[in-house]
Amino acid sequence: MATIKDIAQLAKVSNATVSRVLNYDQSLSVSDETRQRIFEAAESLSYTKNTKKNNNHRGRIAIVEWYTATEELEDLYYLSIRLGVEKKLQELGFEVTRFFQNDPFDTLYDAAGVIVIGKYSLGQITRLKKLNRNLVFVDMNTLDYEISCVMTDFKTPVKAVVDHFMASGLTKIGMLTGQESTSDNVKLDTDPRSTHFKHYLKKQNNFHPEWLLTGDFTPESGYQLITQLLHEQAENLPEALFIANDAMAVGALRALHEAAIKVPEQLSLISFNDTSICQYTFPTLSSVKVYTEQMGQSAAELLIKQLDAEQVIPQVITIGTSLTLRNSSK
Repeated sequence: MATIKDIAQLAKVSNATVSRVLNYDQSLSVSDETRQRIFEAAESLSYTKNTKKNNNHRGRIAIVEWYTATEELEDLYYLSIRLGVEKKLQELGFEVTRFFQNDPFDTLYDAAGVIVIGKYSLGQITRLKKLNRNLVFVDMNTLDYEISCVMTDFKTPVKAVVDHFMASGLTKIGMLTGQESTSDNVKLDTDPRSTHFKHYLKKQNNFHPEWLLTGDFTPESGYQLITQLLHEQAENLPEALFIANDAMAVGALRALHEAAIKVPEQLSLISFNDTSICQYTFPTLSSVKVYTEQMGQSAAELLIKQLDAEQVIPQVITIGTSLTLRNSSK
């Protein structure tokens, strides 16, 4: 595990700044550029170390991110996937061009191929296909659109989280989740984690709708949902919470700390994604490990195979997960 000092040295900032940024300290005034250096340093130090840059120029690959550069800093899941893609492409000798949500995509046509990260509407997918036919999506199932994609498993880890809570004697289980929309304001389907969570607990006659709260996957949303839960369910709080991403969990921890509710003694938490911030919260966050580096690398390898193939057969690659237990859960 990289230390705060390691990250500070790589990002060229103080230890205190690193700690506050990784905990999404709202009172800290720091530029997006500095935040990006810190988050990218933290993520890169958690990656495997056998990077070998290939200096043979094999062409240009574009990476399209559904977030703006600023929004990406609020959810390290997507930043981590992007870094995994870039690392693999550089190893393979490709030049990389980044496009964020608010960048014009008109030059995508002259890239050898495009790796698209995040979630998009039908209209956006149609436009991307017109600009470049060599596409691979990451974190969205695009097989129905005859486009290959790389996904993570959701059903198995949700069951693992619930089973862990129950094996620890915690049967009053709630969840914080989020609702997403594309950048052109098309509402997306319900978070599959909450769908599996609800289904699995209903099978055991143990689902409590009052403990399933929906926000928007940001630290501030996690903070607000915990505040709402403490207000509305003060006499009927759950014993454990599954939180759909790490950013929300950081905000939830802050709200619980302010309310003097001890984690995990009074409320156990397990989040999802296991980005680098989980190791630097207090207490450290238990989280479902999503292998974002592998997702990015698999997307890069899949695209390169498509470029070399005479016939492209769309496929889905699903990457497994594992449960990483730390101090926020019993």
